[in-house]
Amino acid sequence: MYQSILVPVDGSTHAEKALKVAAQLASRPGKLYLINVQQPPDDIGLLVGGSGMPVSDEVIQKLVEEREEEARRVLDKARATAALEGLEVEEVIAKGRPAEAIVAEAQALKVEAIVMGSRGMSDLKGMVIGSVSHRVGHTAHCTVITVN
Repeated sequence: MYQSILVPVDGSTHAEKALKVAAQLASRPGKLYLINVQQPPDDIGLLVGGSGMPVSDEVIQKLVEEREEEARRVLDKARATAALEGLEVEEVIAKGRPAEAIVAEAQALKVEAIVMGSRGMSDLKGMVIGSVSHRVGHTAHCTVITVN
C-alpha cells in the first residue's frame, strides 16, 4: 500500500483504469494526486498555417483558457470513474511535455509511486516518438506502475 500516488489522466480508458488501480493500491488514509498535462501553446505557428503572421495576445490567452477548461473536464471525468472514498485527492494541472512534467511533479510532491496507463489519447504519436509511460518509467525516481 502506498501513502501517496501520482496518477496522470488524459481522458483515455487506459488512464481511467490506472486511476482505479491506484485507488486500490492507496492506503487509507492516503493521498492521490491527479495530474493532467497541457502542452503550452507554442504550436501557434501551426495554428496560423505557418504563415508567420503575428498572433495576438488575446488569441494566445483564449487558447490557454480553452486548454485549462479541457484539463478541468478531464480531471472531473477521472474523479467520477473511480471509488476514491477514504482518500484525499488533489488535482494538478501542469504545462509542458507530458513525461517531463509528470516526473517533475512526482519529485516535487515526493510521491511514493506513479500509476499510469500504458497508452494515452495519442496512441499513434506514442508509437512513432515513444510513449509517455516509457519515458516516465525510465526517468522517475520513484516506483512507476503501468496499467494495460
